Amino acid sequence: MPEYPDITVYIERLEDLLKNQVLEKVRLLSPFFLRSVDPPVSSIEGLTLRHFRRMGKRIVFSLADDYYLIIHLMIAGRLYWKKKGVAVPRKNGLAAFDFSNGSLLVIEHSTKKRASLHIIHGASSLEEFDPGGLEIFEASLHEFRERLVSENHTLKRALTDPRLFSGIGNAYSDEILHRARLSPLRLTQKMDDEQVERLFDAAKTVLQEWTARLREETGRGFPEKVTAFHEDMAVHGRYKKPCPVCNTQIQRIQYAENETDYCPRCQTGGKLLADRVLSQLLKKDWPRAIEELEGKK
Repeated sequence: MPEYPDITVYIERLEDLLKNQVLEKVRLLSPFFLRSVDPPVSSIEGLTLRHFRRMGKRIVFSLADDYYLIIHLMIAGRLYWKKKGVAVPRKNGLAAFDFSNGSLLVIEHSTKKRASLHIIHGASSLEEFDPGGLEIFEASLHEFRERLVSENHTLKRALTDPRLFSGIGNAYSDEILHRARLSPLRLTQKMDDEQVERLFDAAKTVLQEWTARLREETGRGFPEKVTAFHEDMAVHGRYKKPCPVCNTQIQRIQYAENETDYCPRCQTGGKLLADRVLSQLLKKDWPRAIEELEGKK
């Protein structure tokens, strides 16, 4: 799922390409993509795009006459900038927004139709789409601490909860926790002041670094290779690869369609966190520490 760095770079390039451009036509290919009924699509055609903003992991298009488009790309949705009027792939294309200088395509690389588009009128209507997560770069350490301990969750769950923190998802939460040297399963209300400050600093640093990196990779083009997996990430998507800090093999916890990747030496004091699948399968044979795992090889 595109997160803070990806959405930020998307918006920067959209601003450069489309600010003050007229939205000439909207081509909808998937009946599942548009989730609102009123106002109709025809009401926004012919309007000028004023600016873009991020709302959590959503991209908000602000148009003339107080109209707004809200796109949530979810896990597999991506944006592509193409020549005006280009055909939208029928297999996974959701929509195209045509402007005089090109077409913005929305494509979902999955059979599960989760990406969504809402068209609304009036700025007050935006509030219902804002999950209320704290903006890391607008918050003080005190505000961050208050939000973090407001509910007693694991750090992984807290960081990825859009009601608590804005724009952080599965990938960058792994990177933040590794940078902060904290276990993804540590409970928020068990954190001391030093650990909270370490997490706060890590969150800002990781998001800043990856935003700058993606911005440099994109240059004056358009970010068309948005992915949750990057070779230069420390732990996310690097199961069984060496930790860049201590060279220990990266481990993971799998659940549903997600996974949490971590370094057992840097983050859990050598302890292996129980994987719901493998630990239940192996039971007593499940290694409890990294030394025991390495001894089994």
